[in-house]
Amino acid sequence: MGPFARDYTGGRFVTFSASHWAALAVLALCIAALVTVGRRLGESGRRRVLVGIVVVLWGTELSYHAWRALSGTWTPKEMLPLHLCSVLVWASGFLLLTGNRRLYELSYFWGLAGATQALLTPDIGVYGFPHYRFFQFFVTHGLIVATAVWFTAVEAYRPTWASWRRALVTLVCYGVVVFGVNTVVGSNYLFLNRKPSSRSVLDLLPAWPGYLPYLVGMVVIAFTLFYLPWAIADARATRAARALDVPVR
Repeated sequence: MGPFARDYTGGRFVTFSASHWAALAVLALCIAALVTVGRRLGESGRRRVLVGIVVVLWGTELSYHAWRALSGTWTPKEMLPLHLCSVLVWASGFLLLTGNRRLYELSYFWGLAGATQALLTPDIGVYGFPHYRFFQFFVTHGLIVATAVWFTAVEAYRPTWASWRRALVTLVCYGVVVFGVNTVVGSNYLFLNRKPSSRSVLDLLPAWPGYLPYLVGMVVIAFTLFYLPWAIADARATRAARALDVPVR
């Protein structure tokens, strides 16, 4: 069957297969190139790049909804924009257009933690390379990561402990709401009501609901790890300022 087929009989996606590693490598190279080019561009050039990313990001997401609808597989139990990365598709787009710092906080912590985990353990069923779903998944999640990296490395935004707290509290509150939606609709957004069917880190944890506290702990650890470089830099700056007897603000 063709690359857009619902009942795909081509190569099944296998986590950490050659095609998986190749996709991750290509994304890493593209993000590095994007940052390198972005640092050399003026304001108008960077603006054009950001608009281009939005077009690709939103266009790819909308194409996925269209493909699911045309293949007869669009269902509220799976396709409402409630998964973390689905939310980030739209939040990242508005961040790219507006530069809003509150959206940057979500993009940095939610995006780097959520999209990175998704890229390492994709939930795309049988749709391996070169199916449309394979490309759609990696492009979408790669651009979520690229957005957070761009605003950090090119636009000089940075996270803080306050933004760490806001991102964590917002995610926990959002999770409570989504859990309620799952209970009513019978869905499993954020994988709060059962483990995903595909291979994931949740396979190492107890059965539901025992893995939920671990899930919160994993989020805390992930957010902390992504903030750690900034915490270390701030601590070094504080020590240097004290050594020079410079008031620390």
